[in-house]
Amino acid sequence: MNIPQWPIGNERELELLKEVLDSNQWGGYSEFVGRFEEAFAAFQHCTYGVTAANGTVTLEMALEAAGIGPGDEVIVPAISFISTASAVSRVGATPVFVDIEPYSFNVDPERAEAAISPKTKAILVVHFGGPLADMDRLMALASERNLILIEDAAHAHGSEWNGRRAGSMGVAGSFSFQNSKVMTSGEGGIVVTRDADFAERARSLANQGRRTGQGWFTHYTLAANYRLSAWQAAVLLAQLERLPEQIRQRNHNAALLKKGLADIEGITFQQIPPQVNANSYYLLLGRIDEGKLGMSRDEFHEGVTAAGIPCTPFYPHPLYGNPIYQQGRCRVEPCPVSEACIRDAFWLPHRVLMADEETTHEIAAAIKEVVAHQVA
Repeated sequence: MNIPQWPIGNERELELLKEVLDSNQWGGYSEFVGRFEEAFAAFQHCTYGVTAANGTVTLEMALEAAGIGPGDEVIVPAISFISTASAVSRVGATPVFVDIEPYSFNVDPERAEAAISPKTKAILVVHFGGPLADMDRLMALASERNLILIEDAAHAHGSEWNGRRAGSMGVAGSFSFQNSKVMTSGEGGIVVTRDADFAERARSLANQGRRTGQGWFTHYTLAANYRLSAWQAAVLLAQLERLPEQIRQRNHNAALLKKGLADIEGITFQQIPPQVNANSYYLLLGRIDEGKLGMSRDEFHEGVTAAGIPCTPFYPHPLYGNPIYQQGRCRVEPCPVSEACIRDAFWLPHRVLMADEETTHEIAAAIKEVVAHQVA
């Protein structure tokens, strides 16, 4: 099947990279970096953007710029990539793992509220797979309990909740441009915000403690050099130009694929709330009901992969199952949904949704054949 590889680049990246080559500034002070920061922040409905080497350090920057540190607790979903939790730990705070909703794969606001303690300072919400978590309830919760709300939007470039884009609803949002993401420069990340003071603090953390407009050899805070290069910014400017059309294509093909599989009992795809009026579709997520489908998640995964369709059998454990958190250094709330998803959930990567319509119909037919063959 003609499933595209990822990343996708073309002459536009080459054109912009040639401009960088011909310039006298290839590093983080290049005009290309500033151009990208401004363009991406505006695209996400924010005022300021601060780029960095990757999305892991932008999460750390966001937490540190928000004043979170030793003695603080930060509520995080039990299902996410390790950076969501490790960023909390690396700034000296304690991650508090809470359960997700059964079919949104996003943090359950009720479980988040139940986990609040006198030490809780923030909620780090993940928009898992692309569609945003329930921002109405989470923003209200943060406001009522005087908590900082930070968005881990590594999956959600261009995604919206009631017309507001990811990263624009908390005090800040962190995005990744790692190789698999829907926008990529191989590595890279950005923090976006509407708060000028927050942006300045984040920029200082990424720029060895300097302050905007001050001297090169004058450092105000203990920080590191996380600056993005002009090469990465040039690639990201090209990637941003084509992102809206790629999102449109993935949404179109996701609808086709779901329609083609609608008559199969036992596969439930990620629920997309009506408030999500734009979805990056970084992942096409689903859960398997073995009793109804007649096959386990692992059997489904093996069959789909053998048919030539990229498929991942979810995470092997919740975040608190990693060895570092088995030693403690965290607080774990009951997470039965997260534990169940480890056994029955799967995802298809977004490049599957970048295929043409004919291939998308072939993918649906192949999945149906896998199920039919196993049941037979």
